[in-house]
Parts: sequence; structure tokens; C-alpha cells
Amino acid sequence: MKVLLANPRGFCAGVERAIEIVERALALHGAPIYVRHEVVHNKFVVDGLKAKGAIFVEEISAVPSGKVVIFSAHGVSKTVRQQASQIGAIIYDATCPLVAKVHKEVVRKQKQSHQVILIGHEGHPEVEGTLGQSDQSANIALVETIADVDKLTLDNKQLSYTTQTTLSVDDTQKIVNALKAKFPEIKAPKKEDICYATQNRQDAVKTLMQDSDVLLVLGSSNSSNSNRLREIAEKMHKNAHLIDGASEIQTSWLEGVNTVGVTAGASAPEILVQEVVDCLHDHGASEIIEVNGTKENVHFPIPEQLR
Repeated sequence: MKVLLANPRGFCAGVERAIEIVERALALHGAPIYVRHEVVHNKFVVDGLKAKGAIFVEEISAVPSGKVVIFSAHGVSKTVRQQASQIGAIIYDATCPLVAKVHKEVVRKQKQSHQVILIGHEGHPEVEGTLGQSDQSANIALVETIADVDKLTLDNKQLSYTTQTTLSVDDTQKIVNALKAKFPEIKAPKKEDICYATQNRQDAVKTLMQDSDVLLVLGSSNSSNSNRLREIAEKMHKNAHLIDGASEIQTSWLEGVNTVGVTAGASAPEILVQEVVDCLHDHGASEIIEVNGTKENVHFPIPEQLR
């Protein structure tokens, strides 16, 4: 059995920054510190930060007054920011700069009296944060499918769209095409909203699965970008499994398989990939090949107070 490792894979710059912010805040202030929502969607990472003294909460009301609060990489609404300020929290913002770009775009377009259409998954924290940038909820609409586009009835002649950063590139393009067909004057973002890391990891899986029989994706079930990687393999009519670690691999997945593809979502650390490689080696993998892919050299600085 042969193992092909996707490149790039694993941590993106936004995830690395968010984790470093939590770790540096712990070093500076001591435990406990409070993180509003999981800082990134990965069980291994979250459990590790919990062990160091981070407490993850869904509502600011669960945070005692005057404590350290960190906003997750997915971003938060204006309301959450106000709530944190009202309790006198020491605030560090771990919002991915590429998500923050989308937030700024929403605010800018609405100042220009545009109706904004957000393409994204309902209930995802990034989407909730982006929707929450609007002071007028009537001026931002969420669409998840082409069917949602068909249902839109908008009077505003000034229309813009933006997207969640972790979507399927191919599926999103179909929705964009539907929007443009229905609203020919709709304005696109100045720059693509789906982040570089999401796109690169999806492209890497498409390449990988041309020569792989099955795909193992390191990523937690609530990780949007990891789920999109699994779906790409499935659309290529290949079996794919989203796992938190090597212990979840089932022997039956490997029966009759000549080549296993392995990748990791943007919030999954490389140590989990190496544990999977070791597991596959124990199951008879004799060749481990790093597949060439796009080189990434993006780095986002942490807040000045933590440097």
C-alpha cells in the first residue's frame, strides 16, 4: 500500500495566529483566560489549550467581569464586541485577517447603501459574525444554495455579494453564477473572499485523488474547510473519511486499497498527520510520498500587546 500526502495541508496562517494569541495571552496573564467559541475548529487543539488554562464559552455572559477574552478566528458580531467591552474585559482579537476583510467589506458596502448577499452556511460562527456586522439586518441576506438564490426578492438596485472564507470553491462559483444571472448588476468583492488556504487545500486534494483510492482527512466534524475536502473526494466518486486522529481509522477502509491519500484541514496540526502515517505504516504501507503543491509563505502578525 502506498500513501500520498497532500501539499499544502494543515495549519493556515490564520489558525497559527489564533493559537499563538491564546498561548501568549496565557503566558502574559496566567490562567484562566476566556475564549469566545472554539478558537479554531479542532478537538486536539482545543483540548490542548484547555489543559493550559483556556476556558471556552459560547456567550460573553459566562465570563466574569474584567477577565481576558479572546475572540475566535471565525470572528464575532458587533454585539459580542460590545458585550465584552461592557464587562470591562481585556480583549484580544484572534479573528483571521481574511475574515476581518469580509467584515470590512460588508460595512463598506452598506455605507454605500448596498444590499449585501452573503454566501455561507447558516449557523456557522463565521457567518454569524459576518451577518452581525450589519446595523440593519434587512440589508444583508444569507444564501446557501442556488435554490436560496431563486427565492430572493430584492428591490434594492445596489447589490453586492460576499462569501464565507471556507467554502467549496466550485460550489460557490455555481451560486455566484446564479446570482449574476438573476442580478446582472451585482458587484463582486474586490478580491476573492474564499481564503488562499482553503483554495490551495482543495486544489491539492483534487490532484491527490487522481491517484488515490481513498482519502483520510484530519479535521474535526465542525470544521467547514475540512468537510469541504472530504466532499471533493466524494464528488470524484472516491471514499473519504473525516477523522480527528489515527485511532478512528477502521481497517475495513483499507481493504483492497492500493493508494491512500492523506490531508489535513486548515485547523489540524501536523502531529496528527504523522500519527496517521505511522498507523498506515503499521497496516502495511510501504511507501510514503509527499505530493508537490502550492508553496505557502503567508504570515499574519499577532496583536502588538502580545509581541
